Amino acid sequence: MKYALISPTEPRETGYRVCQVNDAEFEVADPLFWVQCADDIVGDEYWYDPVAQTFELIPPPPPPPEPPVVEGGQTL
Repeated sequence: MKYALISPTEPRETGYRVCQVNDAEFEVADPLFWVQCADDIVGDEYWYDPVAQTFELIPPPPPPPEPPVVEGGQTL
């Protein structure tokens, strides 16, 4: 079991940012706090839902829009 460092001042989705994941807890400044997590949780790839007490994967950004298809030549 690992520990996730949670930053409640950095909202993500409907929860908070997972700053980093460590094998052991260490003292951190308020308002940061530690939560036990599974071994596959990765900092900045997951967010923590404090209501459900679960970790959720951050959805990937949408792909960029396709450039318009232009046919024909340019008139000068």
